[in-house]
Amino acid sequence: MSLNDNRAKKKQTIFWRLSLSTLLESAMRTDNQPISASISAVTPDLERHDLRRFLADLGPDEIQVIRDPIDLAEVAACLEGNPKAVLMERPSDEGVALCGNVSGSRKRLAKAFNTSPEKLLAEVLHRLKNKGEVVEIPRDMAPVQQVVLTGDDCDFTCLPVHLQHGLDGAPYISASIDFVVDPGTGLTNVGVRRLMLRGRRTAGIDLMAPSDLRAIYIAQAQRGERLPIAFAVGSHPIDHVAATQRIPGDELALLAALRGEPLGVVKCVTNDLLVPADAQYILEGYLDECGHVEPEGPYGEFLGYYGVVKKNPVFHLTAITHRRDAVFQTASISGPTMAYTDTAQISAFRTEVTVWRALEMAVREVTAVYTSPASGGIFNVRVAMRQRVPGEARNAIAAVFACLANVKHVFVVDPDIDIFSDEQMEWALATRFQADRDFVIQTGMRAMPLDPSLNGSHQTAKAGFDLTLPFLRGDTPRPMEHRIPAPPTLDGVRFESLQAALEHGPKLFVELMAAINSRDGREVVRWLEDVASSRRVLRDSEGRYFFA
Repeated sequence: MSLNDNRAKKKQTIFWRLSLSTLLESAMRTDNQPISASISAVTPDLERHDLRRFLADLGPDEIQVIRDPIDLAEVAACLEGNPKAVLMERPSDEGVALCGNVSGSRKRLAKAFNTSPEKLLAEVLHRLKNKGEVVEIPRDMAPVQQVVLTGDDCDFTCLPVHLQHGLDGAPYISASIDFVVDPGTGLTNVGVRRLMLRGRRTAGIDLMAPSDLRAIYIAQAQRGERLPIAFAVGSHPIDHVAATQRIPGDELALLAALRGEPLGVVKCVTNDLLVPADAQYILEGYLDECGHVEPEGPYGEFLGYYGVVKKNPVFHLTAITHRRDAVFQTASISGPTMAYTDTAQISAFRTEVTVWRALEMAVREVTAVYTSPASGGIFNVRVAMRQRVPGEARNAIAAVFACLANVKHVFVVDPDIDIFSDEQMEWALATRFQADRDFVIQTGMRAMPLDPSLNGSHQTAKAGFDLTLPFLRGDTPRPMEHRIPAPPTLDGVRFESLQAALEHGPKLFVELMAAINSRDGREVVRWLEDVASSRRVLRDSEGRYFFA
């Protein structure tokens, strides 16, 4: 064990490594090569995205703090169905704090981006357009390397890793963000993987298909070479959101872009990978070259069911580095209250970003996108849009089908429906949908392997629900049966009398009330009865009163 406490601070060398705007342009290129580094004079703030700082800023309505010792066997029950983030100061009566459910609500995700839940998607889409700067700093300035453990001192079993579900194969590290450099491109790949403890310095890692890391690893294993890898445990929610996105290019720059400021990175102590310098923990090591050979699982998956035992590669731990006051992190995964889990909330938001980007290319005027975390954050997508031409709702359904293998059900509504409201969506389904006319089904599409309804199939069916009202061109008014009732507003034109109002032209009853500033309408009813004896009053198809 060695401490960096007494090292003399060196002059900081800063590199502007990547530009996200260039990366997004590179998505249109076929070569997608790494971008050369250049010097930048920007110094990163290494405390602004400290996980402890984020937890400290949460109010009592958003975080539960457990100060008494708690057994690791009790941690999962404390997180299950808990709408709050949880900070356990003494798990297993050790000196390492443990937190969970950090990203388990849209409100907390919004707080991480300094915005509101309603504006969260727009804020992230805005940040994705910005330039992401990655800045390498010296090791003696990196908070995550204040404590360095190597050799026999680095030990998984000294960390507060807990059993999450009753049938799990072992305790799992579930909130780790992985960093790997693709030897073929030189680009850094960032993702989220689980680690099943196998011993003091070995763990199973789930490399499901399809994933970039799986492809990188298989290519390396076929060459008979190890793959260096590092895992950050204890990260700001923004980093978890970034790690789940699928945008071509070096994904360290993506983290920086979503943070909205330069990302400070530091080189690992046992390999050359660059990792966030402000993380709580970094687990360094490598995936051996043996391939998918060791049993991993079962594990309670994010869809609310167990994943089975399968063969996966083995991660070998070579170093643990961490902050002096580090807090370890666990992610809530599954259960009957999935909407409160980290995985469902982050998956839902990642789906929304991907869907929005796809719809921007497919249709003209999308007004909102929402993915229900109660469905695991991947299966059920709601889209609100304003159709400009007939058929755009169907185009939107097709675009969402294609942009993600995970999506199974797409609901498209007009902008007058609040897609965040289950009640309004139920109403739209009940009153704007005819199955033989508005139901779109597509079979034989690529499946999400963990979907338990597949029964072993590798292909899935997808369903689209066109819940939009019939398309009308221009300013054509909707027929009465498609108009939505609302409380009356008495802001119509004033007249000297009801007779003068009707002489002016046909009027709705509410317009007659407004004409004489009536506050209850009873005098209008009496007048209509009285005037009928001397002058005939009729009504048109819209229900307006007029003189014959």
